[in-house]
Amino acid sequence: MGAPAEDLVVTHDETAHRFEGRLAGRVVALADYVPHGDGIALVHTEVDPAHEHEGLATKVVDTALHEARARGWRVVPACSFVRLHVRRHAQEYADVL
Repeated sequence: MGAPAEDLVVTHDETAHRFEGRLAGRVVALADYVPHGDGIALVHTEVDPAHEHEGLATKVVDTALHEARARGWRVVPACSFVRLHVRRHAQEYADVL
């Protein structure tokens, strides 16, 4: 079996306004958002304590940012983890902020 982040399956639950990361079908990481203007505000990330420091939140947030780009959404990084992530990858995500 690969590293947890490699095995993580990320889906977008539009009804719940969240991106969910699943391992073996179980949600172990998520990023909640609220619709905001012409895009979304990413307001909260969470990882199951048993899976902290495995890169799962990063994969979920990257997926959310890539989907935002594909949909032409602007993103407000309202969550401290998301703010730090986009600051570290400023050039990669400048077009969606």
